Amino acid sequence: MEHELWLTRPFNDFLAGPANAILSAAGRPTSERPWENWLTVELFVFVVIAVIALMIRSSLSTDKPGGLQHFFESTYEFIKKCASDAGVEHPERYMAYFATIFIFIASMNLIGLIPAFEAPTLFAWVPAGLAIWTFFYFNFAGFRTNGLAYLKHFAGPIWWVSPLLFPVEIISNFIRPLSLTVRLYGNMYAGEQVTLVFLDLTKLVIPVVFMALHVFVSLVQAYVFTMLTMIYIAGATATHGHGEHEASHDGDGLNEENVHAPVH
Repeated sequence: MEHELWLTRPFNDFLAGPANAILSAAGRPTSERPWENWLTVELFVFVVIAVIALMIRSSLSTDKPGGLQHFFESTYEFIKKCASDAGVEHPERYMAYFATIFIFIASMNLIGLIPAFEAPTLFAWVPAGLAIWTFFYFNFAGFRTNGLAYLKHFAGPIWWVSPLLFPVEIISNFIRPLSLTVRLYGNMYAGEQVTLVFLDLTKLVIPVVFMALHVFVSLVQAYVFTMLTMIYIAGATATHGHGEHEASHDGDGLNEENVHAPVH
C-alpha cells in the first residue's frame, strides 16, 4: 500500500486477522496489512449513508419537512422521472436500487475531494463490483418479469436471423459489466489526474475551477451509471414485444457519446 489513510490504519492494526482469513479462504495472498484504502473508505461511505437515512427516517414529517428530507425527496423524484424517461415500466418497483446506486456512487466519487480520503471509484475493483451486481440485478428483473420469455429479447425481431443474432446478443449482454466498469473507472481516474496536474501547476483560482469540474464529473458519472442501469432494466423488463430490444441499443449508443464528454 503506497499511502495508508488514517481510516485504514485501525483496520489493519486490529482487524488484519479476519481480513487475512477471508483472503485465504478465497485463495488470495495474505499480508501483514491486508486492508486497502478503497475498501475502508467504501465501508465508511456506506455507514454514513445508512446513518443519514436513519436520521431522516426518524424525523420524517409531512407538515414541516427538514432540509435533508427536501433534498432526498427531490433526488428521489428526479431519479424516478429519469427512470420513466428511460422507458422503465413501473419504475417504482426498482427505485430502491436506482436511488441507492446513484447516491452511493455519487458519494464515493465526491468523498475524494476531502483531503483525508480517497475516492473508492478510482480503484477498478469498486466499479467492477457495482457493475457485476447491476448485471445480476437487471437480468434477474428480466426473468422475474418475463420468465423464460426473457430469452426472446436476445433473438431479435426477425425469426430467421435469430440463430445468428442470439449469440451476438448474449455476448453483448455479458460485456455490459465491463462497459460499466470502464466508463466509471476511466472517467473518474482521468478526471482525478487532470485535477492533480493543475493543482501542482497553479496556485488558487485555477484549482478552484478544476475542483468544481471534478464535482461535475463525479455527479455526471453517477448519473450515467444509473441511467445505463435504467436502460438495461427497461430492456429486460419490457413486455410489449421487441421494441425494447431496439430501444436498449439506441440508449447504449446515446450514452456512449455522453460518457466521454466530461473527460474532455
